Amino acid sequence: MAGHSQFKNIMHKKGAKDAKRAKIFTKLAREITVAAKLGMPDPAFNPRLRAAITAAKAESMPKDNIERAIKKATGGDSENYEEARYEGYGPGNVAIIVEALTDNRNRTAAEMRTLFNKNGGNMGETNSVAFNFQRVGLIRYPGSAGGEDKIMEAAIEAGAEDVVSGENGHDIYCGPDDLHAVQKQLEESLGEPETSQLDWRPSMTVDVGDDQAEPLMNLLNALEDNDDVQRVAANYEMSDEVMARLGG
Repeated sequence: MAGHSQFKNIMHKKGAKDAKRAKIFTKLAREITVAAKLGMPDPAFNPRLRAAITAAKAESMPKDNIERAIKKATGGDSENYEEARYEGYGPGNVAIIVEALTDNRNRTAAEMRTLFNKNGGNMGETNSVAFNFQRVGLIRYPGSAGGEDKIMEAAIEAGAEDVVSGENGHDIYCGPDDLHAVQKQLEESLGEPETSQLDWRPSMTVDVGDDQAEPLMNLLNALEDNDDVQRVAANYEMSDEVMARLGG
């Protein structure tokens, strides 16, 4: 019986992992379709589509899925998704910005408000917390792309504004309007990035301690798990000790 229970646990974990992967693919496909619909279906002439495809490749999304998402935009049968942004505060007075692609703004807004309320947060009006962030272009490379000096030199040559290197890789920041040009230049020296996207970079941060860390993570995870949500940004900082206690 113990062996059977262990097998069931393994299958349950695999099923949960597969379900999460499927959800990620669905969100990536939606972004690709919207990007192709708003611009041209050729990534060479559509920076947003190029970034969406880069993100999909980083998650090992099959080529057939990517091509199907692009064709969906030109086939006339794609859903009419529109961009929506929601803002609010979470536990510890952490500012949060949520970006979504939705075919029903009223439904998504209601879902966002419920998630904020259920997880110790408070959803506000548009631009109620945006002043805590800068709109930037973000290009991320893995640590294997090179050392800090190599990445910094390449970033300066490409016209980037800042580089933050750490254990998880290198984050290269630029102006939002410069994202495509900077990425193209970086690819000549560093190859294709892991991620390329418009992002929200905190201009001020909030230290989160033990008592607020878990409730905050519960809220952020709940928001990210919503089918319509594409990206969540928050201006928190957490010590290594707190992150370790959370299993992060």
